[in-house]
Amino acid sequence: MLNCKQTSLLVSQSLDRRLTWRERMAVRIHLWICVYCRRFTQQLKLIRQQMSRWQQQEITRTDITLPQVARDRITKRLDTEA
Repeated sequence: MLNCKQTSLLVSQSLDRRLTWRERMAVRIHLWICVYCRRFTQQLKLIRQQMSRWQQQEITRTDITLPQVARDRITKRLDTEA
């Protein structure tokens, strides 16, 4: 049987790779017993979901502009360094 540390590692890895049948069964058994690891799993999934939504919003945002003062400062710095 897995302990919490092993389970949390496998849950985290499951977001990036497919676990083996044995690993999946061991995680399921542990999650069935441990409320804390179930919460951790839910939190990880929520974080991943929210990050994905945030990335999509950032890609589609077009209202982000650099203030003119900052543009002038960058231009000035580039002119002096060139």
